[in-house]
Amino acid sequence: MSAITVTDTAAEHIRALLAKNADAIGIRLGTSTHGCSGMGYTVDYVETPSDDDELVETQGLKIYVDRKSLLFILGTEMDWENSMFSTGFKFTNPNEKGRCGCGESFHV
Repeated sequence: MSAITVTDTAAEHIRALLAKNADAIGIRLGTSTHGCSGMGYTVDYVETPSDDDELVETQGLKIYVDRKSLLFILGTEMDWENSMFSTGFKFTNPNEKGRCGCGESFHV
């Protein structure tokens, strides 16, 4: 099982973001303490990989997953949503046990 999967729509958006940052070689996906349910997703540019990163190469992209977050997001699908109510990355995580009412944070 791959740590994460990336939809075609998310991959297109990641490519567009990376094209705007010449120093970035990929993105880092992780989690942080956030919101009322306890955890939120983080997405950052990667210029230099960390020894604590797990590399996922998919669709010609390098996605680095923070090892401290790996167990929380294993099997997650990363998508891009552009709707009337929300624009941004959307995560479908089989490990989530619940989300807050606004959908900004989750718990496992």
